[in-house]
Amino acid sequence: MQEQIEAVQRMQDYIETHLQQDITPADLSKVSLFSPWYSRRLFIKQLGLSPSDYIRKLRLSKSAIRLRDQPCKIIEIAFDLGFKSVDGYQRAFLREFGCNPSEYAAHPIPIYLFVPYGIKFRHIERRIPMLDSKNIFIHVIDKPSRKVIIKRGLQAKDYWSYCEEVGCDVWGLLQSIKSINGEPICLWLPEHYQLPNTSQYVQGAEVSLDYNDIIPEGLDIIELPATKYLMFQGEPFNEEDYCEAIESVQSAIEKYDPAVIHYQWDHDQPKIQLEPIGTRGYIELVPIK
Repeated sequence: MQEQIEAVQRMQDYIETHLQQDITPADLSKVSLFSPWYSRRLFIKQLGLSPSDYIRKLRLSKSAIRLRDQPCKIIEIAFDLGFKSVDGYQRAFLREFGCNPSEYAAHPIPIYLFVPYGIKFRHIERRIPMLDSKNIFIHVIDKPSRKVIIKRGLQAKDYWSYCEEVGCDVWGLLQSIKSINGEPICLWLPEHYQLPNTSQYVQGAEVSLDYNDIIPEGLDIIELPATKYLMFQGEPFNEEDYCEAIESVQSAIEKYDPAVIHYQWDHDQPKIQLEPIGTRGYIELVPIK
C-alpha cells in the first residue's frame, strides 16, 4: 500500500512541476515505476480522478488565478498552461466554473478552484510526538479593520473535525477570493462571532471593509476590528512532518505569557491559523491587547 501511495505522490509531484508541458501517460509511468495502465488505475483509485481530469482541473484553476490577478491575454494563458487551442480552453473553463475566461477576468467571482492535496499526506497520523525542540519566531503584527467571508461548520473545533463536517472543497472556493492577506485563513471564533448551532472553527477569506461583491451560497460575512496579534512562526519543515510542526508552535503558544511584553491575550477576537507550508514554517496568530 505504501509503495502505491508513493507512486501516486510522485505522479502528483511530476504534474505540478511540468504543468506547462505536454504530460503523457508514458511520462507518468516513468515516475510511478509502474506500467501506464496500472499507473492510471492507481491514480484513479487514490485520488478519484483520472490523470487527464486532474491535470485539466489544475491547469484551469491556475489560469483562473492569473486571470484574477494579472492583466494578460486569454490566448497567452491558454498556451502557457498547455491547452491546445483557445476555443478548447474557453469551453473547458466554462464547463468547470460556469463562466467564460473573459467574463471572469472582467469580474472575478468566487469559484471553486481545484486544490491538489498530496496523497501521501492523507495517510500520515494526525498526532506525532515532538522529538526535539524547535525554534519558534514571535513578533507583534497589526491587522486592520476588515471583513471575513467565512464558511461555518456545525461543531468543529479544529481542522480535522471541520473537514469531516464541511469537506475540503471550500478551500478552493476561498482561494478564488482575492484576499487582502493574499491567502485564505482558518479561525477559532469567540462565542459572540458564532451563530447558534455553528462551529468555533471556520475557514474564510479576509477582504476590505468596503467589500460588497458576491457572497457564495452557504457562506456569510463577519466584520472584525483592527487588532494586534502575536504571530508564532515555526521553522521550515518537510511537508510530511506538518503534524509535528503544528504541535511545536501550539506548544510554544501554550507556554508563552504575553505579559513579558506588556500585553495580555485578547479572548474577544479570533485566533488565526494559516495553511501549513513547509518552506515558510507553520504559523498561528493569537490576538493580544
